[in-house]
Amino acid sequence: MLKTIKGSWFEFQHHNIPEGKYWNPICRHFSEEQWREKIREMKSLDMEYIVLLCSSLVYENYAESYFDSGIYPFAKDFGCPNPIEVLLDEAEKQDMKVFMSVGYYGFWEHAYENMIDPEVTKRAFVAMEKLYAQFGHFKSFYGWYYPDEVCINKYFNDDFMDYVNRYSAFAHSLNKDHKILIAPYGTNILVADDKYVSQLEKLDCDFIAYQDEVGVRKSTPDQTEAYYAALKKAHDKAGRAALWADMEVFEFEGDVYRSALIPAKMERIERQLKSISPYVEKVLIYEYLGMMNKPGTTAFCGHPDSIQLYRDYQEFLRRNK
Repeated sequence: MLKTIKGSWFEFQHHNIPEGKYWNPICRHFSEEQWREKIREMKSLDMEYIVLLCSSLVYENYAESYFDSGIYPFAKDFGCPNPIEVLLDEAEKQDMKVFMSVGYYGFWEHAYENMIDPEVTKRAFVAMEKLYAQFGHFKSFYGWYYPDEVCINKYFNDDFMDYVNRYSAFAHSLNKDHKILIAPYGTNILVADDKYVSQLEKLDCDFIAYQDEVGVRKSTPDQTEAYYAALKKAHDKAGRAALWADMEVFEFEGDVYRSALIPAKMERIERQLKSISPYVEKVLIYEYLGMMNKPGTTAFCGHPDSIQLYRDYQEFLRRNK
């Protein structure tokens, strides 16, 4: 039996402007009810987890927040005045769990600089305090997600290890029960040996959802089984963070990172699931928004093929019950 999708990344605006061609302009004008409908759509596919990509978004010459951060101005011309509150409230109604983003509090393309820059850390910690103060009462506020990531080039970078552990220490000072999720890339080149196991033992997080990197054309479904099989052995040995997957359900319309994201075919997604299902505890996707739309939704956003992918995945769920 193949694993089913248990959650997805979620965003109010996609950080890479060319990639978000088919949904960014639409989502910017979503009403509160349309955002709620998107969350109900995800629940209709038996999803349990929502990972907010960014609570603020920073470009070189522009920045915006999606709550009253006091750091950056609230998103201009945004149709919903309280999107994070709406997300958490509707997720609570649907018995879903939200990982709250601690980014971006530096230019989103500068992940490495953001991790080591004390000014970015200071802004992020202020944001975390405000997010917890404003929204910590929601039962759906399940934990934190750290979006500033660098490649696992054979092993975790020491600065990344420090970043995760510093942020986790601060997160647990706010609420010791909140869970921590990271989703690194480099899955196709990491070395899951004893040195890697020792790093896992020292990394203060609860879930690691490795990117399968199929959508970005770094891996194929035929290759990923070996990657996740090796990771399962390493995680079992370390006995700490649970092994999850961040499975990419998109393709690029043209060049990688420079063109719009469009839905992958269900046949490819089934092959992705087949490769990773024996090894991971949970499968999350990047991402429902823009790549799937329930037929008849009043909150349609994304490529026209997104309706077909919703139908195809719904049929897959029926066959896998």
